[in-house]
Amino acid sequence: MLSVHVVPDAFSVGECEAIIAAIAGAPTNEALLVGRNKDHALRTAELVWIDDVDGMGWVMDRLIDLVRRSNLNHFCFDLTAFEESPQVAIYTAQDAGHFAWHSDIGGGPVSAKRKLTLVLQLSPDDAYEGGDLEFMPGAQVLTANRTQGCVSVFPSFTLHQVTPVASGVRHSLTVWAHGPAFR
Repeated sequence: MLSVHVVPDAFSVGECEAIIAAIAGAPTNEALLVGRNKDHALRTAELVWIDDVDGMGWVMDRLIDLVRRSNLNHFCFDLTAFEESPQVAIYTAQDAGHFAWHSDIGGGPVSAKRKLTLVLQLSPDDAYEGGDLEFMPGAQVLTANRTQGCVSVFPSFTLHQVTPVASGVRHSLTVWAHGPAFR
């Protein structure tokens, strides 16, 4: 069974803090889903697209290498591109920030080609309560490592969620690797 590949120290604490500081002044977008409006409660978060923030090329270089190594050693999927900008999601207790159970493969021309999802834990684990990233690769629910700088890589068809944030703020970064549709 395919599951989640974890890279505990993919980014240092200082690098995570630098990413959070860099996006602090960037404009955010409400995390609306294709075909959904803000009244739909599937997701409540703000997003910053890394491609819109100067000086973040090093982040994408690191993400590409992490996905390449994870795929080579654990998944062996046919990957051909990164067709979407990495996004930093900001989940706050004020908005009960969350993302209900979902998979990252959709019906759109880009989301249909998602093969691997990478999530980087940017916030310190004690910066918020709730806000757990959970996976359901089978009948059992698994909880992601909350250590700052930890990366979780998993097949984009894997059901996952972010539980509601009860206090504080959770920052995470997500990117997708793309390839031909699964058969």
